[in-house]
Order: sequence, then C-alpha cells, then structure tokens
Amino acid sequence: MSARDYDLIIIGGGPAGLTAGIYAGRARLKTLLLEKLIHGGQMMTTDLVENYPGFPEGITGFELSDRMRKQAERFGLEIRSQEVLELKPGKPVHTVVLPDGQLTAGAVIIATGARYRRLGVPGEDQLVGRGVSFCATCDGAFFKDEAIVMVGGGDNALTETLFLERFAKKIHLIHRRDQFRGAKYLQERVFQLEKLGKVEIHWDSEVKEFLGRDNLEAAKIRNVKNLEETVLPVTGAFIAIGMLPNSGWLNDLLAMDEWGFLLTDVIMATAIPGIFAAGDIRAKLWRQISTAVGDGSVAANAAENYLEELKRG
Repeated sequence: MSARDYDLIIIGGGPAGLTAGIYAGRARLKTLLLEKLIHGGQMMTTDLVENYPGFPEGITGFELSDRMRKQAERFGLEIRSQEVLELKPGKPVHTVVLPDGQLTAGAVIIATGARYRRLGVPGEDQLVGRGVSFCATCDGAFFKDEAIVMVGGGDNALTETLFLERFAKKIHLIHRRDQFRGAKYLQERVFQLEKLGKVEIHWDSEVKEFLGRDNLEAAKIRNVKNLEETVLPVTGAFIAIGMLPNSGWLNDLLAMDEWGFLLTDVIMATAIPGIFAAGDIRAKLWRQISTAVGDGSVAANAAENYLEELKRG
C-alpha cells in the first residue's frame, strides 16, 4: 500500500467533523481535521443550544463546540486552521491540496457544512443573535408572547411558522410572492392560524431593513407591487429562505443535488470510494446539531471499515 500522511483527513470542524474526529481517534486512526475558520461551524452562531440531549439547562454554542474539540483532541485528533483548495481522488490515497502544499490520506470525510441564505438588508448582520435568527427550533422559545416576523414561503418557512405559533403572540409571515411554495397541508395549517389571528400574511412583500440598536425593535417591509412600506414592531425575526452548501470548492467533483448538496448513501459514502460526507453539506431533510453528530459517527465508522478493506487488498 502506498505511503500516506494520514489514515483519515476530515475537512470541516463543525459538529459532524468533530464527532468524526472523536470516533476516528477512538479507532486509533491517524487523523487530521482541517478547518479554515474556527471549529464549531453554525454552532458558534447560536447563543444557547436547548435541544441537544444531555444539557437540560441548555449550553452555549461556543461551550458545546469547545467540549467537542477537547474530547476529540483527547483521543488524538490533530486540528489545523487551514483552507482546503482542492481534493484529488485516487486509490489507495486521496490528495488534499492546501495553500502551502498537499497532504494524502486513505480516506476523506467532507464536513464543510452549509450557511444560511441571508436577505442582505441593513441591520441583518448586526442583529443576528439579537433578535434575528435562522433557526426556529434553536431560538423560538426566547420569543414567548412576543410579536415576530417569519420570512419565506417554502416548506421550511411554513414548518417553522407552525413551530413558532406555540411561543409567539403574533407572527407576521412575509412572502415576496402571492402564493406559497410549500406543501399544501402546511399551507392549510398556516391558513387556519391566520383565521385565528395568530398569523398575519403579508403577500408580495419583502423585508427592506431590520431596525434596532442593541436588539431588534422593528422590521421595515415593502410591498413589491405598490411599493408601500410598513414598519412592524417586532422583537424577533426568523429567516427561512434556504441554505447554501459550502461545496463550491469541490468543482463538481462529486454528485450533488440541484442546490449543490452532496449525495451520499446510508453510510455517508459518496460515489468515489474512500470519500465520505457528513453534516449539513449532505442532501438530507433535517440540518440540526444532533443530525450532524449522527452523520459524523456513521462516516467515521464507514471510513474505518474502508481503510480495513484497503489493508486486505
């Protein structure tokens, strides 16, 4: 078997990548994790994680990420802050191209995650975590008996509206078209909430600005047809207009769905032997910390089995 720098290289340091590192370390695989920014991924943008098992009082995204990192390093995971420019598949080794050279490994796990699609309006970036959120299940409970805005019209936006209804006093649902794109049964449930006065739908409208100094105080919306502007006093805003996978660097190396998320089988394997994907980068239904952790454990075990097969020839 050809010499290689590592048994396994993990690209991405979110919950999927860190979990894969824990399992790989316990399997005594020589493993390197590469993360171009800071370990933790989307966890780091969440002030309080309340839906991850084992923390009845909740835990900050930073602390959960830090605990995962320490646990992985205790099992021997090496972590480097470095960007990956390219992945060159091969057998028995794959090559990972970095700005200052390249490294080889028998197996690779891609866990580069995804980012929330943003509106790109004034106040959005400044108020993330201070009223503006991209995850209703993460932050919805913070807005009990308050007026909030939900932006979007697809399955995710409608599902999150139904979830938020149990907390919010009033939900302003903002959609830039005159009909929803989400599933009919979700639409029917939202329309029932509209009849009850819990939801107010603003058709043909878009958010133009989020207002507030230290915390969100209002959202300015505009009707795209008559250009009329309205300021809605709200303390929370949830944006559900999709996610963008961090897969552009792969240059169509692997099979993806129409949005750019990687296609895998049940053991997280891509179509190229020895290359796996885990977490939000995968084409899947739910993107949560818990599902990313599950993906990471499966991918690491699958990579271990693949490396054993390589040994046997």
